[in-house]
Parts: sequence; C-alpha cells; structure tokens
Amino acid sequence: MTTLATRTRLSYLDNLRVGLTALVVLHHAAVTYSHIPLWYYYEAPRDDSATALDVFLALNQAYFMGFFFLIAGYFTPGALDRKGAGRFARDRLVRLGIPLLLFVIVVRAAVGIPGWSVSGLPYAEYYVLSWDPGPTWFLEVLLVFSLVYALVRRLRPEPGPVAAQPLRGRWILAFVVGLAVATALWRLMVPNGTYVPVLGLPTASYLPQYAAMFTVGVLAYRRDWLSGLTRRAGRWAWVAAVVAVPFGLFAYVLDDQVGIAVFEAVFATAMIIGLLVLFRERFAAPWPSLLTANAFAVYVLHALVISALGIALSGLVAPAIVKAVVLGALGLPLCWAFAAAVRALPGAKKVL
Repeated sequence: MTTLATRTRLSYLDNLRVGLTALVVLHHAAVTYSHIPLWYYYEAPRDDSATALDVFLALNQAYFMGFFFLIAGYFTPGALDRKGAGRFARDRLVRLGIPLLLFVIVVRAAVGIPGWSVSGLPYAEYYVLSWDPGPTWFLEVLLVFSLVYALVRRLRPEPGPVAAQPLRGRWILAFVVGLAVATALWRLMVPNGTYVPVLGLPTASYLPQYAAMFTVGVLAYRRDWLSGLTRRAGRWAWVAAVVAVPFGLFAYVLDDQVGIAVFEAVFATAMIIGLLVLFRERFAAPWPSLLTANAFAVYVLHALVISALGIALSGLVAPAIVKAVVLGALGLPLCWAFAAAVRALPGAKKVL
C-alpha cells in the first residue's frame, strides 16, 4: 500500500525535477548572451552585465546536473525491483534512447541552422559533421549508468530490503572530501572545458560528480536517507553553500583547479541537501500535472524554443542580462506549452 509519506516524498522530488528543468531552460537562455559561446543561437555580449550571467552559469554548473543524476539514481532501484533487470534495461533503452535519437536526428536538424548559416558548408555536410547530442548528453550518460546498475544487480542481486539508516554528518563530510579528491585527480586528465567529440559530452570534467551523485541516489533509496535529512541539516547546508561561493569565484578567477574541485564538492553537496530539505518541507504538495508530466519533454525539446526565441529577439537592443531575463521569462511558459503539444501527438507520451 502507498503511504502518505511515500506520496509526499515522490511529489516533492517530482517538483524538484520541474524546478531543475526550469533552471536548465534559464541556464541556456543565459548562455545565449554570456561570454560562453556554447549554444545553438549565440550573441556575443557588448556590455559588462554578461559577467553576471557567467557567474550564474558557473554556480549552476557546479551542482544542477549532479542533482539530476541523484534524483534519477533514487528512482532507479525501485524501477528495477518492479521490472527485473532485463525488462528494466529494455525500458531504459526506450525511455532514454529514443528521446536521445529524437534530438540527434530531428531536433538538431532545426537548432543547427544558425551555426550552419555561418559555416560556409553545404547543409548536409554540416549536419553530419556537427553531430552532437546537445542537452540530451544527460540521457546518454544516464542510460550508461542505468545499464551498468542493471548489470550489477543481475550479477549480484540485492539481499533484501535494507533497514533505514540515519545520514550522519561525518559521512557527508567524507563524501565531500572524496568527491573533491576524485574530481581534482580526474581533471589532471580531463580539465574543465574538455569536450568529448565522439560522445558529445560538454562537461566531461564533471563525470566523477555525476557518477557519485547517481550512486548516492541509489543508496539513499535503499537506506531512506532523504527522509532522514533534518531541517537543521538543511539550514547548515545553506550556510555552507553561501560561504563557499566567494571562495569558488576566487578559485575560478585564479584558474585554481584544486580550489575549483573543492568548491564544487562543497557547493554541490550543500545545495542538494538544502534544496531537498526545502522542497520536502515547503513544496511537498503535488504541483499541477501540466508542469510535472511535461518536464522531461521540456528538457528534450527546449533547445528549439530557446533558439527560436533568441533569433526573434535579435533586434532587441538591451544589456545582455536584460535580454537573458526576457528570453527566460518568455521561454519558460512557451517550453512547457510546446512540450505539452508534442506529447499530445499519438504515441509521444510513451517516450516523452
């Protein structure tokens, strides 16, 4: 029987996914006018307000995709328990693989037009050479993590339900230290800014964080760690996140890779704990299904809306930060409306 606590727990995590998806949309709206030319439609900034966008992007990148992996990891063991390893693997190939192909084959054909227009190449040649999963790199990596987990469970089945365990402060501290060390060592080989062309990973330097957060999500489900996070832990997490910000920005300015790795480990862990407690305590009631049911489709399809809106706003003369705010404010409702319309097509809800 599904208890009220279970429904509440799932509802606040669903709400968190909506919030994080909205943050992804705003992130790419900010990229459009930042000093980071890594979006399909991009306008080089002409004023200093773009620096504020750069800071916004750096802070987001430090934690928000890791948070997605933690939530995905949390829902993974239950899905595998219900379906078995074989059916779970087939389901993930459909649920993650088809949207990934949808973006690479169809969506990319449209969002790549601004880049093609300045490339000087025939469109067909540009389309082939610019192969990239774009934002759906997340689905690609999550698919790998999910299949690895299914393989592990097939080779080593769970012994049975694991009793709830309190999440102790010293474990969190050990996790932060371990993540900082792993990230710093990884970046000796894969520094920030490394792009993996075959896989299309724009943030390969964050892979230790993504794998660690997915693993923590799996363990949190088995040991019921999330419900054990106290309000006091949430308050201390917000303090840690705020205190870490100036140190992190200083490390970015100095390009201190060790300092950046330490900052990201602290900030990511603190933000995730703080937001988990905040949403559990303040936003536990289910949000409208229009938001929660369409969040995944928004993630897959938002590049179309944000790129088209960026082109439509190209004639607006305003500071970079103002254009980013306008693009984000218009883009959020349009992304959800577009996603809902696409999901209304026959068969779309099976994969979106």
